[in-house]
Amino acid sequence: MSLRKFITNKTTAALAVLITAFANTSVFAQDAAAGAAAAPKVDMGEVYKSVIFYILVFLAVCLFIAIIGKAIRVYELSREAQGKAVGINWNRIHASLFALFLVIGLYGVYWEYTVHGAMLLPAAASEHGKKIDEMFNLTLIITTIVFVATHILLFGFSYIYKYSAKRKAYYYPHNNTIEKIWTIVPALVLTVLVLMGFLTWRSIFFKVEDPKNKPLQIEVTSEQFKWSIRYPGADGVVGNKNYKLTTATNPLGIDFKDLNSRDDEMADEMVIPVGKPVKLILTSKDVIHSFYMPHFRVQLNTVPGMRVFFEFTPTKTTAEMQQETNDPNFKYLFFCAKICGSGHYNMQKVVRVVSEAEYKTWLAEQKTYLNDDLRKQFNLPVAPAPAKAAADSTATDSAAVKTNQMALNK
Repeated sequence: MSLRKFITNKTTAALAVLITAFANTSVFAQDAAAGAAAAPKVDMGEVYKSVIFYILVFLAVCLFIAIIGKAIRVYELSREAQGKAVGINWNRIHASLFALFLVIGLYGVYWEYTVHGAMLLPAAASEHGKKIDEMFNLTLIITTIVFVATHILLFGFSYIYKYSAKRKAYYYPHNNTIEKIWTIVPALVLTVLVLMGFLTWRSIFFKVEDPKNKPLQIEVTSEQFKWSIRYPGADGVVGNKNYKLTTATNPLGIDFKDLNSRDDEMADEMVIPVGKPVKLILTSKDVIHSFYMPHFRVQLNTVPGMRVFFEFTPTKTTAEMQQETNDPNFKYLFFCAKICGSGHYNMQKVVRVVSEAEYKTWLAEQKTYLNDDLRKQFNLPVAPAPAKAAADSTATDSAAVKTNQMALNK
């Protein structure tokens, strides 16, 4: 082989290109390694947290896909220009991708149920919570069956009936029977679900009050970023309040002209007796909050200027839930489920469900909202000193008199 042919040979040229590229890559790699050893280490943590970093990664991936697409297109055009058959059967590739995504998707459904299924809702601890769970589970089962069946048909047909030059598609424009089935069956199923939801909602919000078992009233007031809990006194009725009466000494704006307000009590936690209906009175001082008790299936917005009511009956004490969950530190909580500001995460309170006897003992220890400062503000008579303190004072005075008499006798 002559020198000229050896130089112009394609194999020789390709080898030369590869050797050159390898040599340049080696030099660049050595320079990069030396530079990395000399340069100080950079903390990439902040870079990975940046939105710009992920935008650039996304654009780089898009650019890579575009380059691959253009290279494939050039390959196809070159084969077409040479009069050769199409090298890539895209119909077969697309059909295979459909089948692959079907398998991955079905596995994703299985994984979601097995891994995240237990995280959906905690165990219900109220009477109406069981009804909500039954409705939720029925809806989830039906929609899952429909989801799996329709996607198997969708992706399966796309794979089985992919384009083939050996067959012709059958023209099938209309079928009354099929259209009746896929119209009537979903309509019946949705009707059952809607009626079930309506009846469940009605049974929760429209209750006939039993005069022998009246609900316990508890008022919960939300504000940024805390909750205030008010219990009724011996009369069993939470008194009125007016935002115009809000002051430093009367932060809830309680109206003490209403006699029902004068014996109301404040609490740092919500304590409720098991098996007894509880009527929540929800209000807000500033912005819209969302009162959320997940274990009791209670969630309602608290709106400034409005009183929202919700009645439920707890069925499990805190001690029973601790045994059931095998967690001695378990606590019922209620939260704010509305992002109401920077301190939103702090808005939570403990809820204790106890026996009737424990509840009465706890309630007797709570202090009334009305204090001496409020009595002066509303021109109410100041409360007399407790009887025990008066008796102690009398006994002290009697002892002093006796001591003086003994001194005089001496």
